[in-house]
Amino acid sequence: MAKKESKKKLKSEKASKTASVQGEKTISVEDQYKADLEQEKDKFLRLFAEFENYKRRTAKERIELFSTASQDVIQSLLPVLDDFDRALAEMSKHKENDLSKGVELIKNKFQSTLEQKGLSVIEVDKGDLFNADKHEAVTQIPAPSEDLKGKIIDVVEKGYKLGDKVIRFPKVVIGQ
Repeated sequence: MAKKESKKKLKSEKASKTASVQGEKTISVEDQYKADLEQEKDKFLRLFAEFENYKRRTAKERIELFSTASQDVIQSLLPVLDDFDRALAEMSKHKENDLSKGVELIKNKFQSTLEQKGLSVIEVDKGDLFNADKHEAVTQIPAPSEDLKGKIIDVVEKGYKLGDKVIRFPKVVIGQ
């Protein structure tokens, strides 16, 4: 009888060991599935975030492209605008009122059309402090007075911005 009891005990111990090993395998398989699920969720979230960033970036690039698409055309028209200014300056010297009024009307219409497309003049006055980030120095001349040293003495060519982007810096003469 003792042998039978010890055999039963041994069988029950084996069965309990087998059950506990199977339980450990079940838990570890379950943990593995959870870990895999978490890993896949992480991949999905990263991919989704990357796609959202791509959409935002392309939308921003499209808006920027539309806003500056006409930049080349407008840059090529800036010398024409400068020629209008020079023509008006010369006409005012010769007192040609009727002709200068006509040219001024055409210039104003041309300038307003360009302003509707986003063009704006960069305001620079004589006596302003020279800033290399905002102005292009054409030349330096001796300052007529001590207070004009390092300041703008003359504006050779106007500067323009298209939206927020500078497409031509104002060309200036500075005092030395």
